[in-house]
Amino acid sequence: MSTQPLLQRTAQKRIALNVRVEPKVFFANERTFLSWLHFTVVLGGLAVGLLNFGDKVGKISAAMFSVIALGIMIYALFVYHWRASAIRKRGSGPYDDRLGPTLLCIALFIAIVTNFILRFTEG
Repeated sequence: MSTQPLLQRTAQKRIALNVRVEPKVFFANERTFLSWLHFTVVLGGLAVGLLNFGDKVGKISAAMFSVIALGIMIYALFVYHWRASAIRKRGSGPYDDRLGPTLLCIALFIAIVTNFILRFTEG
């Protein structure tokens, strides 16, 4: 028999508990992914509209918006899979990403400013 009391816990022994991940966490990740894709569809629709009904400046802007929309789609897919694997492995790290939305805003700002510059210097 052991000399330690029955209910006393030792400092070296750690108890491993199975952590249950709620299904709402997976659904929140999927909902975020679908939200990003919704934005890319709207941006792609804008690009198609500029491509079909625009002049030379409109076609340049359509190309920029199409490239940005495609980049956002790839980014959203990458982040979705990264978060899904982290959730599946029960990672404790933060799941937010501050770099992606910042780069998106900068890219959209550059595309819109370029559109305005081309439009006003066209003459």
